[in-house]
Amino acid sequence: MVRRIFNLIHKEINGLHEAAYLLGAFALLSQILALFRDRLLAHFFGAGAVLDTYYAAFRLPDIIFVAIASIVSVYVLIPFLAEKSSISKLKEKEFINTIFSAFFLIIITVSVIALIFTPWLMKLFFPGLVDTAQFADLILLTRVLLLQPIFLGISNLFASITQIHRKFVLYALSPVLYNVGIIIGIVFFYPSFGFMGLGLGVVLGAVLHLAIQIPFIVKNKFLPKITLSIVGTRFNDVKKVIFLSLPRTLALSAHQISLLFLISFASLMASGSIAVFNLSFNLQSVPLTIIGVSYSVAAFPTLAKMFSNGQKKDFLEQVLTASKHIIFWSFPAIVLFIILRAQIVRVILGSGEFDWADTRLTAAALALFAVSIAAQGLVLLFVRGYYAAGNTKKPLILNLISAGLVILFAFGLGKLFAGNPTFQYFIESILRVEGIEGTSVLMLPLGYSIALILNAIAFWVMFQKDFKSFSVSLSKTFFQSLSASIIMGFVSYEFLNVFDDLFDIDTFWGIFSQGLFAGIVGIATGVMMLVLLGNKEIGEVWKSLHSKFWRADTVAVEQEEI
Repeated sequence: MVRRIFNLIHKEINGLHEAAYLLGAFALLSQILALFRDRLLAHFFGAGAVLDTYYAAFRLPDIIFVAIASIVSVYVLIPFLAEKSSISKLKEKEFINTIFSAFFLIIITVSVIALIFTPWLMKLFFPGLVDTAQFADLILLTRVLLLQPIFLGISNLFASITQIHRKFVLYALSPVLYNVGIIIGIVFFYPSFGFMGLGLGVVLGAVLHLAIQIPFIVKNKFLPKITLSIVGTRFNDVKKVIFLSLPRTLALSAHQISLLFLISFASLMASGSIAVFNLSFNLQSVPLTIIGVSYSVAAFPTLAKMFSNGQKKDFLEQVLTASKHIIFWSFPAIVLFIILRAQIVRVILGSGEFDWADTRLTAAALALFAVSIAAQGLVLLFVRGYYAAGNTKKPLILNLISAGLVILFAFGLGKLFAGNPTFQYFIESILRVEGIEGTSVLMLPLGYSIALILNAIAFWVMFQKDFKSFSVSLSKTFFQSLSASIIMGFVSYEFLNVFDDLFDIDTFWGIFSQGLFAGIVGIATGVMMLVLLGNKEIGEVWKSLHSKFWRADTVAVEQEEI
């Protein structure tokens, strides 16, 4: 058994779906721990001021991580490491030392500046939290979390080394250990150290994210050393890496800044709004990670190889196949998350201090986020498609526009919601949150989803322009999956009422059973409809599951950065 697991880790997967499913399995394990983490936070604190402060404290460290750590991104470094290692191990080690030194100098300088100006930055970013009792805790926790981007950045550098030497499982396990560290902080550190304990748990997670890769790095003598002599060829290497990472840095930074604005808006709303936004955002990230991230990441190495070899037809076919399966899986996920939103939130988060009002508001926000799951997954794929084709300009421009639209729509819808009672009544009625305080927070996920859907449409149109017949090939899958998902949702909704009479929905197992069995009946109906419609993708899924992909070889593919 141990040998089979070891062989699985080191072998290569050639099929897109097999690679995606393997990545999805690792992503699922990480997401399960992330949901357990969120359940603990919701149980102990509820959607209130404490959790608002906790989530707000991540914004500044996350922006620093995205802006600086992209220098040591796997996507950026692997081509350089491959080139250096083909020359000699000495050249590879010199390159690692150079990049490590440049990154360490930049990240330490930026982190120290952020540490000094944290109180002023928190007042600027979160004006709604300035006069709360937790503002001092926000400053303290933010300063503690400034350690996180340092450890995660170094971990990214090590991940590039481990992947170029085909030790891919080390990176796959890193996000799992990251969540383990946070859980330890909630359960063990918080009772002893208060808010500081929560921060220490996050830092522990980042250290574990790094630590799992250190034995391989040390054993193979790749442990980097700080060098101050970055001149000549070494300086050119740093310039090349920074220049190559710049478009990705700008795109990711724009997304983080748009989230910063949304949470800043939430700080001006009712207490608990930041918590509701983050908890619902994390829940919708589960299907997005398992479906959209897995397929887009699994496709990237093959797309890059095909395009560089001039196999344009095969390149387009690979993008089409991944797009079809993202649509195939995402539409059912969207419908089930909307129909079963209350059951999902109550089962995962509904305990302790997380009351019924918190549940209803978070469920409504989850439904609004879920609407754009397919769009978000397709954007991830299109971006990687353009990266593989060597075109970073188009995705950068579209993602910058999308980030601006997220802010614009969220702000505009918030103003409309506050000033138009008819619109407010419509939103509250359709999402069943009448009479709950703080419903204005729902404009944030609504604005986010509208912007991401428009972003996906723009990418779709651009891809159609660059690669003819793209839309025609996708249309059949689109309408088959959409039709089956709508019928699936209708059946699931009807069976919720049926199982409402059979189970005690005031208990955990009652609400779990109601949602589970209603979902199973709906899914069975959806599968039957797809078979009747002659859907091609369901046959490919069945074939992939029977190909025993766990016996295949693993390729060097990367999960999204945390």
